[in-house]
Amino acid sequence: MIEEQFPLDVVARPKRKFNNLVNNPILEDYSLRYAPRSFRKWSAYATATAALGGIAYLADYAIGGSIAVTYGFNSALWAILLAAIVIFLTGIPIAYYSARYNIDMDLLTRGAGFGYLGSTITSLIYASFTFIFFALEGSIMAQALTLSTGLPLPASYL
Repeated sequence: MIEEQFPLDVVARPKRKFNNLVNNPILEDYSLRYAPRSFRKWSAYATATAALGGIAYLADYAIGGSIAVTYGFNSALWAILLAAIVIFLTGIPIAYYSARYNIDMDLLTRGAGFGYLGSTITSLIYASFTFIFFALEGSIMAQALTLSTGLPLPASYL
């Protein structure tokens, strides 16, 4: 009698805790939506300029110079080239699928199996890198201001 009411082959799945976050339209991240080709108005030149601007900032020069001074030019050159190759090869599939299917990195990470929370964590990692590099840029500019004007370093940070 009990087996007729509750079949043995039915397994109750636990309800996910973050479903309420996804269903809330106030918290929904609309940047994760599909972007039609007509919405993308950047030319190839504008895209290349934005990409080049992201890799040619002062912190790269400072970090590269620090590596060269610490480990020598030859070691720094090969290490930086190897890192650039790894980053480039990792970025090829990301760039390909983002451009081909008009989706952003958050949606790619969600679709790649990281899920909703995983894509949120990767966004948090990207944001933290951005803040770190802004801080590096600010410290480099403050030191340059101190060297050029003679201001004390704490005043240059303001």
